[in-house]
Amino acid sequence: MKLIDGKAVAEQIRSEIAAIVQKEFLDPGLKPPHIAAVLVGDDPPSQTYVAGKEKACREVGFTSSVYRYPAGISQEKLLEVVDFLNKDPEINGFIVQLPLPAHIDEQMVIERIDPAKDIDGFHPVNLGRMVLDQACFLPATPFGILTLLERYNIETAGKHVVVLGRSHTVGTPISILLSRKARYGNATVTLCHSHTQNLPAIAAEADILIVAMGKQGLVTEEMVKKDAVVIDVGIHRVPADDTRSGFRLKGDVDFDRVAGRCSYITPVPGGVGPMTIVSLLINTLKAAGKELP
Repeated sequence: MKLIDGKAVAEQIRSEIAAIVQKEFLDPGLKPPHIAAVLVGDDPPSQTYVAGKEKACREVGFTSSVYRYPAGISQEKLLEVVDFLNKDPEINGFIVQLPLPAHIDEQMVIERIDPAKDIDGFHPVNLGRMVLDQACFLPATPFGILTLLERYNIETAGKHVVVLGRSHTVGTPISILLSRKARYGNATVTLCHSHTQNLPAIAAEADILIVAMGKQGLVTEEMVKKDAVVIDVGIHRVPADDTRSGFRLKGDVDFDRVAGRCSYITPVPGGVGPMTIVSLLINTLKAAGKELP
């Protein structure tokens, strides 16, 4: 069993991005890529994610801005913020951190974002171009999964990939990306969800199992084929008296029971999570007219 170390891969990619920034934006007339985030309310995981984005931006030499608003902000006001960021020539890309409060129509907000600044890759234009295998911003977490598979030279062509979870942010996009005719695609993909019958048996057929169901410890050892690759997207705070924080992070996979059956597996934390933020950096670099080699 080998761990897929997303933390190490993300660190390597940040170094690559920093080198490009130092080389391509040295001219005093050129400004480094600028990424912004809109944060509504005080959801702790959202605040942690945005703080991680700010730290990553500092490490690579990007400019980072955060626009913070109370949970009671009106939808009209939030849409005005999106319009402002769309028009600001100083900002290359931005995200509106999800989830939003219940009174906000998330889809309306997403569709208001200029697709050319939609570094989260959630706008219907970017998702549609992804389906058609055209140039676009890929959704950050699926993009991060693809990058891990590539960096670890894990073959996908002809493999049976089973995706557990059909969310618009992870499950559905990664199922499409891995089925495309591409270097890291050409897989036969089965997309499972809460209404799938015989889900454990289907999961056990996977050469590559991607788990994004949002249920802690869902995948147990009998659901994993010997020498399968397991990508765990889930993240849950589980009470733990022996930690300073009082909790421990766990995934959708019962890691302790499953790891011994795998050829490769992502840990939680330190697997897919760090790759989501680094994917935003890659998309922002692209929005600024530069790309990784």
